[in-house]
Amino acid sequence: MTLMRGRISLVVLLAMTTAACQTEDKAPQPRFVSSIDATGSRLAGKSQQRDYGYFIEFRSRYALSYGHTYVIFGRTNKAGAMINPEVAGLAPATLDTAPYVMGHFLPVPAETGASDGDLEEEYRSASWRVLLTQAEYEEVVADIRKLKAKSHFWHASLYNCNAFVAEIARSMGYKTPGIWLRPQEFITRLREMNGG
Repeated sequence: MTLMRGRISLVVLLAMTTAACQTEDKAPQPRFVSSIDATGSRLAGKSQQRDYGYFIEFRSRYALSYGHTYVIFGRTNKAGAMINPEVAGLAPATLDTAPYVMGHFLPVPAETGASDGDLEEEYRSASWRVLLTQAEYEEVVADIRKLKAKSHFWHASLYNCNAFVAEIARSMGYKTPGIWLRPQEFITRLREMNGG
């Protein structure tokens, strides 16, 4: 009986992963920018000073596979351009395709920093930038650093790049969509669910 349940669970996980990969990405979505106090976030209203010089951007990009979800965070200049941005995302810790394929069946070692194409505008498929005060930013970055320190494995169905970014969004008080969506759809729904 237990063996049968295990097989059924494996089939369900594989079916969800396969279903998520069958949709197609749209053309690049427009950029959206929100201030965090416009949402129901746990950080809303904490700071009296609404001087936005910091941001976190929830982003997806195109890739040879079904894409990638990650965040970019840092400071902005007066024109809104990023100054020395940092990237956090979850991906297999290799450029080799074998561990990536294996990660659809078993957890594989992961890295949590920037990957190829994350900062290249031509690969961006969707984004939602949230403007932050310095105090809000410092709280969000502390949460990201803790998450990066504990995230050691990637699995396509159980703990993928969407799940990693969803943890960051939930730490900010946001609602999150299911982790089995394609990255572009995940970011678009994340923004829509939170009034962005």
